[in-house]
Amino acid sequence: MVRQKATNITWHGANVTKEEREQATGQKGCVIWLTGLSASGKSTVARRVEQLLLERGVFSYVLDGDNIRHGLNKDLGFSPADRNENIRRIGEVAALFADAGVITMTAFISPYRADRDQARALVPAGRFIEAWMKVTLEQCEARDPKGLYQKARAGKIPEFTGISAPYEAPLAPELEVTTEGTVDESALQVIAYLEAQGLLE
Repeated sequence: MVRQKATNITWHGANVTKEEREQATGQKGCVIWLTGLSASGKSTVARRVEQLLLERGVFSYVLDGDNIRHGLNKDLGFSPADRNENIRRIGEVAALFADAGVITMTAFISPYRADRDQARALVPAGRFIEAWMKVTLEQCEARDPKGLYQKARAGKIPEFTGISAPYEAPLAPELEVTTEGTVDESALQVIAYLEAQGLLE
């Protein structure tokens, strides 16, 4: 848990409620937290969901792990402490996006259950969907589009999830995303869940 360093600060309430924002935009903000090993398809599926939602006139946004590390989290590495802080920050950002009424997707390995649980606690009940990209290490390593597993096996990348660092799979995710079919099939699985939960009309 990160301690509050700043003093003499005051929380300012909003004049517009979350319910009013959702009524104005016609959509319900939520966080779809895609988690899984590197090369499990998190970013690919998230980007396709974003496209399909836009075609329906629904505004969404993808917070991608690599992209966030180019900006907001450029000061963080891959030590356990830095991984914790990486997910803590993105959990806070995702919660803000969802509060603004945006269907927010995060595509992060997020290997530790405690960190994912901390992100969940920031979002109202029913508005956090842990979506596990259930792909085996062997399948991810066979894909290896960035050549990261090969480098990790050669000892060139320390603290690599699944090889030299742990991945704690979700115990009870809201959604297990299958990736045996097409990208569209996986993306439609996410959209179908949103519809079933009343988060998408």
